[in-house]
Formats: sequence, C-alpha cells, structure tokens
Amino acid sequence: MGCGTSIATETQGKKVETDEAVVKTTPALTMKAAVLIQRWYRRYMARLEMRRRYTWNIFQSIEYAGEQDQLQLSSFFSFMLDNFTQLSGNGPDLISQLLDPVVDPWLERETCYSLISVPDSYAGPRLSFPLSVSDMNALLSAFKEQQTLHARYVLQLLYETKKLLKQMPNIIHLSTSYINEITICGDLHGRLDDLLLIFYKNGLPSADTPYVFNGDFVDRGKKSIEVVIVLFAYLLLYPDYVHLNRGNHEDHIMNLRYGFTKEVMQKYKAHGHEILRLIQDIFSLLPLATVIDGKILIVHGGISDQTDLDFLGSIERHKVKSALRFPRRSLEELDLGQSYRKAKRMRSSGGSRPSSSRNQSKNQKTPTLRKRRHGVRRQDSNGSCSSSSSSSSSTSSICSPRTPSCLSPHPCLSPPSTPYTVNVLQVPFLDSLSSVPHPEPPQHEQEWKQIVDILWSDPKTQEGCSPNTFRGGGCYFGPDTTQRLLLQHGLKLLIRSHECKQEGYELCHGGQVITIFSASNYYEEGSNRGAYIKLGRELVPRFYQYQVSRTTRKLTLTQRVRAAEGSAFRALKEKLFSHRSELMAGFQQHDHNNTGCVSLSEWAQVLESVLRLDLPWRTLRPQLTRLTPDGSVEYQSCFEDMGPGISLPQVTPNLAETLFRYRTDIEIIFNIIDKDHSGLISTEEFRQTWRLFSAHLGVDIDDRAIDDLARSIDFNKDGSIDFTEFLEAFRVVHKLDSKDTHLSGKIDRDKC
Repeated sequence: MGCGTSIATETQGKKVETDEAVVKTTPALTMKAAVLIQRWYRRYMARLEMRRRYTWNIFQSIEYAGEQDQLQLSSFFSFMLDNFTQLSGNGPDLISQLLDPVVDPWLERETCYSLISVPDSYAGPRLSFPLSVSDMNALLSAFKEQQTLHARYVLQLLYETKKLLKQMPNIIHLSTSYINEITICGDLHGRLDDLLLIFYKNGLPSADTPYVFNGDFVDRGKKSIEVVIVLFAYLLLYPDYVHLNRGNHEDHIMNLRYGFTKEVMQKYKAHGHEILRLIQDIFSLLPLATVIDGKILIVHGGISDQTDLDFLGSIERHKVKSALRFPRRSLEELDLGQSYRKAKRMRSSGGSRPSSSRNQSKNQKTPTLRKRRHGVRRQDSNGSCSSSSSSSSSTSSICSPRTPSCLSPHPCLSPPSTPYTVNVLQVPFLDSLSSVPHPEPPQHEQEWKQIVDILWSDPKTQEGCSPNTFRGGGCYFGPDTTQRLLLQHGLKLLIRSHECKQEGYELCHGGQVITIFSASNYYEEGSNRGAYIKLGRELVPRFYQYQVSRTTRKLTLTQRVRAAEGSAFRALKEKLFSHRSELMAGFQQHDHNNTGCVSLSEWAQVLESVLRLDLPWRTLRPQLTRLTPDGSVEYQSCFEDMGPGISLPQVTPNLAETLFRYRTDIEIIFNIIDKDHSGLISTEEFRQTWRLFSAHLGVDIDDRAIDDLARSIDFNKDGSIDFTEFLEAFRVVHKLDSKDTHLSGKIDRDKC
C-alpha cells in the first residue's frame, strides 16, 4: 500500500515538473509556430493566386483570339460581297444570303404568326397580348421547368418588340427622380440561371425595380433564346422601367460562331429561320446607350476619342445590321485598279518583295504563318485607327477589310510605289495585298465606326486612344479619353460591360469607368462571380455579387482553381496541336543539331511568335512540356498527350492540320450553305464550302483531293455528307482523357 502511494507521488511530481517546463516555453514556441504557419499560408495563397491569374490569362487570350478569327472571316465575307462581282463577274450568292438576306414576304405580314396553329398537346404557356404579370409568371415557371415557348408566341412576341423598339431613340435618358434605385446588369451570354438569380435576389422588373441590361444577352450559354424572350417580354410589359442596350453579340454574324443561331435552329426547327430573321432586325433596333440623370453614361463596350454622343443620337442605327459588316465600298470608289495592276506587274517581273513594317521591327520573330496573319491584322488596325498610346487622334474600327492572302504560306505583296503608312486602307484581293490612300470616310462609314467603338472598345491604363489589336475591333481608350468625353457632355461616370472580371466588376481610370459583368462561371465552373450595380438618387454605385453553382459550393478554393486550371490548359494544348507544323518549324530553326531540344527562352519565343497569345510561357512550361537534365526543353513533348479524332486516310497531314485550326470557320461557312440546318449537305455544296474556305485562307486546295475526300466521307453513297461527323473527325482528342475514359469503362464492366 505504502509503496504504491510512494510511486504515485513520484510520478505526479515528474508530471508537474514537465507541465511547468511546457508552460515556461509555450509563448515562444507558439509565436514561432504561428509565424511559420502564417509564412507557409501566405506562400500557399500566393502560389494559388498566381495559378488563378495565369489560368484567367489563358482563357481570355484564347477568347480574344477567337474574336479576331471571327472578325477576319466577316471582313472576308464583306469584301467578297462588295467586290467579287467586279473582280470576276460572278455574284457571291452564298455570302449574300448571310450578309444581305432577301426579305421574306411572309414575314412582312404582321399577322403571319396567327397562321401558325398551336396543338392541344402543347403544355407550355399560352401568352396573350398585351402581356400581363400572370403571363410573365407563367413564362418564368415554364422556363424553370425546361419547357420551350411555342413558335407562334415567340414570333408574336418578337413582332411586338420590334414595333416598340422602332419608336425608341438611340440614347435612352432616365431619371431617378421618381424611383428609388436603378439596377444595371452586364453580359448574360445565355445564362438563364444568372438572370433568374438576379431576379430572386433583387426583385422582378417592375415600376419599383427598374433595370438596365447592358448587352450581350446571347451566345456561349445554352439558354440564349430563353434569356431574350424573358427580356423582350419584360420590355413589353414595362417599357418605361426595363431598358436594353445593344452589345457586340447582338449581331447575327457573331451568332453564327458563338452558338445562338445553332440553338434557335435546334429548338425551333420549323420556324427557326423566321425567328432568326426577326431577331436580327430587333438587334439592329436596340438602343446604343443609356444616360441616367445626365451624369452616368452606360454603353456596352466603351468609347474612342472620336465618340460623339450628339452624333450617335442622330444616326439611323437600324441600318447597321452587323457591326462586323464593313460599309460597302466598291473598287471604283477606292480607285484600286492602278494599284492592283502594279502589284500584278511586280509579280510577273519577279521584283523584290518589300518587307512590312512588322518584319522590320526590332522584335522580329520567326517568319511563320501565324506571324504573318497577326502582322497584317495589326497593320490593318493601325490603318483604320491612326493613333498610338501617345496620340489622341483615332478613327478606330473593326480591323478591316482583312486580306485572305495574308494567310497563305507565301508573303503578301505591296506595291512598291505605295508606302506602308497608317493612312492607307488594306484591301484584300484573292492573290495580293494592295494599299491605297484612305479617302475621307462618307457619312455612313462614320456612323458605322461610332457604333463599332461603342460596342467593341476596352479601357486601358495608358493615356491616349489606340487600336484594339487584341480583340481586333474598336479601341483601347485611356484615362484622358474618358476624362475628355465626360467633361464634354457633363458626365461623372462611364459604366460598361464587354469584359469578364473575376469578381464580376472592376473600377479603372480613377473610378470614372466601371466594368460590370453578370455571367458567373463564364469560362469554367467557379472561374468568376457575376455582379450587378444599384444606383440611387445620390448616384453612388453599390455592387452585388453572386455565383450560380450547384457543385462549386462543395469544393475548396484549391479544388476550384485546379478545375479551372485544367480546363484552361486543355484549351491551350489544343491551340498548340492545331499549330503543330508552324511550331515544329520554329523549334527546328533553333535546333541546329536535331537534338529535339531547345533552350527555355527559345521555346517561349517560338510559342509567342506563332500563337501571339501574350502569355507567361516560362511560368506555364511545367504544364506543357518536359525538361532534360541540363535544363533544355524537349519541344516534341508539347504534343504527346494529344491526337486527332477519327483518322481519315484520304486526308494529308497538312490538310488535316488546316482543318483542326480552322474547324470553327469551316462550320460557319457550312451553316451558311446548310439552309435547313439538317446537318447534311450534298457533295456539290461540300465543294462550295471548300471554295469559300480556300478563298478565305488564300491557299490552293486541289479540287481532285476535295472530291476524293467528299466521296470517302459519303459513307452510304447517297450523295449527302453528314458534316457533323466530318467535323468530329477534326477535333483534338486528349489521350489522357481517352485513357481515363477507357479505364473507367473497364472498371464499370468489371463491376457488372
């Protein structure tokens, strides 16, 4: 008993001594541990933020590169429509269907929708005009339940909207005198969930809750037609309290590339063409700007140093069906005949080819196809927007017309007698580039440029106004341009949209410019928040953020960044694969000993000279390629985990890469030809697609090879080609994804 007591006492004594020692050292150890944890956490968050930022840069660079491609294709169409007859004597029927469609007499009858019967089996909402609140509630409930509004009601809704918009001015003036607050929303891009969430958080449109929607209602998202139906319906219900500005995607040519046209034709097969034609008219009738209390200007894109609100208010906006449609300018008007003949004489005499101003720059890169493409593109921008960051004089516009021949593997020609300056218009021929003095633009061209600047421009931190070469259209406008316009018209603030922001909004130019973007998860699930602005009588903006998500709430920040990063690198690797031959040629110019390796700086230089994405390639290198033990880059490893879709033995490697790269352009041309959007075209229409495509690229594609290709993909030999399957063959496949899919399928079979 005593021993036990003694042992217990001794043990307790040791325990007390240990506890006292711990207590004595606790403050120092705790502080040291806290510092270490804080330092580790800051480094971890800094790395995470770096990954988030370069992921964002990848998404944005690829998006803007796609817009440049669209502008180039549209400029080619415009040029062909305006001047192809003068050059060859043949009318461009296919292109005119897209750019100058013939008016359908059936659509001209205002009651044509009444001829469409609604079957008894139709379970969706049945609208009555003029619309009521109960109609709107039924419409919203139907869309929440994934129902589609019948074409008869869609057409009637569009007719009523068109009738109302015809009466509206170019610039809407609002007052906060009789209302508490005005809500301003940015780009929605077919995200119906975002629109419904805004209504849930902020309230449905009404006399007490007025809204301004600042353009880009459609494209990219899967519910674009539902979004415009809801917005147009509320516009009809509350014309004094719901206001719609036009965005750069309210444009039928943009809709061909970014999905709205395809969505409408899939959902309304029988009456899709009539719906699209009416929407095209409505888009051209949308107001261009909104002014609140004479102090706050709201436009979709931005301004330039040539923006004049008084002039903008006087133009006939409905005449600009598409901002991508360059104003008609014939060859005779430009007096190009002599310039063109000089170019032909120079070619026939084998004269030397003068270098462009880009080739003479200090930053001369590897002479590749992509370089020439962007070189001419930026020169065209300078030609149409004659300013630099230090200049305050600009006549910015869509960089147009672009030359198809600049995409040829052969250098472009310029007449030696015509200096390459910023005051020339680059006019594309099918086999040459001619530069001519730019005459004083006529009235209709000045009006077009005003609209382009309003819809396409972006702010920049530097002073001045310069061409928006990154997008390919509009201007970059600096703080001085903003200040000048605000002072000229007695304004305090410019609110614009047009750019996705990670937090849904951003302030710049000393708080005088606000960007608002309302489509959350724009690039990828969890990539960005959406936001809207509320303005009261004091005109102080208050921001409200949100994020529509069914899955990201369950993910940690690291998991969200990782998911977005993976998606961004997939897109970037597809870009690398589609330019494989150019990249390999650039790498091999630096790899003199054929080792398969180049230095890191040479690798980054080739990537930037070919792709022109302005990305931090050194930072991105670990995700794209491998290093050797001596620090060199194994450049062929860039393409290891990617491959083509379905292999077609009749397609040569060069033609296959062309198809990979310009897959979207081919699809747009095909959609023009495929009038009923059935996905099937005849072999003759397939040849017409290739004629347009080869003219667009300025390259010769052998007709016999195209005929062989057409016969090979006409699987059932019925004279029709399933173009969807054909395009699927030219889709980049990620081999790792294929392995994962195969492995998961095998596991599922084993379980069964």
